[in-house]
Amino acid sequence: MRRTDRLFDLIQILRDGRLHRAQDMADKLEVSVRTIYRDMETLAASGIPVEGERGVGYMITAAITLPPLNLTTTELEALHLGMAVVGEAADEELQRAAKSLSAKIDAVLPEDRTAPPTGFGFAVYPFKDAAKGFQHMPGLRGAIRARQKVEITYRSLDNETSTRVIRPLQLEYWGRVWTVTAWCESKADFRVFRVDRIEAQRALPATFVEEGGKTLADYLARIDS
Repeated sequence: MRRTDRLFDLIQILRDGRLHRAQDMADKLEVSVRTIYRDMETLAASGIPVEGERGVGYMITAAITLPPLNLTTTELEALHLGMAVVGEAADEELQRAAKSLSAKIDAVLPEDRTAPPTGFGFAVYPFKDAAKGFQHMPGLRGAIRARQKVEITYRSLDNETSTRVIRPLQLEYWGRVWTVTAWCESKADFRVFRVDRIEAQRALPATFVEEGGKTLADYLARIDS
């Protein structure tokens, strides 16, 4: 069972408001008691109103009425943008609420072993930096759909600027930062670029067809090997 599925199941067990022993939950979900302890810490840290202690049991102290939601990548981007704006607001109460909401989302996002441990974490990158990449998102999405080559001006983490011609393959979300996985024509290899560090982009007239060794499937096979 994936951890996200297990966390969801734990919430369903606890939402009746009764006290549940860690051993009973471990037996039901076929995991160790130590795993349940870690999961309880994760739920509590994410803002779920869980109370209890090891050796006694756990319970949810407030009703959870929001049903499960299935969000698209674009909807998640919109949610992130809204929370990031609120997180920069002067109202400290709203800032705390935005951070708490972000932590709750982080607790239930699908796991990806290639993702950094910070997940959706609200404070990973300043909003003013992450927001720089939003202007490039529509063009990159369109280029991925159309299999269109793109010329980008990219500033590396070392502040070195270069111009690359890429074949954009997929956009991914990494805890407040979007990246584009691409085949870089300039380097003749796969590269992952942070979208917020793209200073300029220009769609080229040239399109591309899938070639062996240059596809998204090839990239995924490489990182899984």
